Amino acid sequence: MAKKKSTKKKAATGAVAKKATSRKVTAGKSAAKKSAAKKTAAASSTRPTGKASTKAAAGKKPAASKTASGKSPTAKPSAGAKLGRARITGDAKLDEFFKRDYEARQVFEFLRVHTVKELEEFGPQEIVERLTGPMVRTIDRIRKALALNNRSLKGDERYAVDFLSTIGGTPRTRKAVERREPSERDQ
Repeated sequence: MAKKKSTKKKAATGAVAKKATSRKVTAGKSAAKKSAAKKTAAASSTRPTGKASTKAAAGKKPAASKTASGKSPTAKPSAGAKLGRARITGDAKLDEFFKRDYEARQVFEFLRVHTVKELEEFGPQEIVERLTGPMVRTIDRIRKALALNNRSLKGDERYAVDFLSTIGGTPRTRKAVERREPSERDQ
């Protein structure tokens, strides 16, 4: 019996050596090929021979196929997927959380929000509209002021002409302005 024990030990060490060499060979292969190579090597070394093995193999069900990322192909995120547990509290100060992002802190100051809960009440499109609204109105005032004086921004002459026609004016010429000035002085 002592001989049988020693042969089992040799067989076990031989299987370990075979696994180590297969790891070296498959070092350049992708993760999916590596796992497939390991499974086949392990299955061949641990597979018993004879009638008992065919009975055990017949009772086993095949494993579900998986994609390269390790997830089963039927696992898809549902439309109502949740984010899970929040990593920061709702009462967290935005200035501390975004201490390295100056532009983000400027947005929070403009919106007059101080905590994450206050910020979460705004949608992304609403924030963009609130930030750009004052700039759009300012540019409109600039365009109108320039149009009233027969001037326009680069490539914006069409707006100036349309604006003057809507208010009932026509583009003023220098001569028209000079004619008006003496009549205004007389009064």
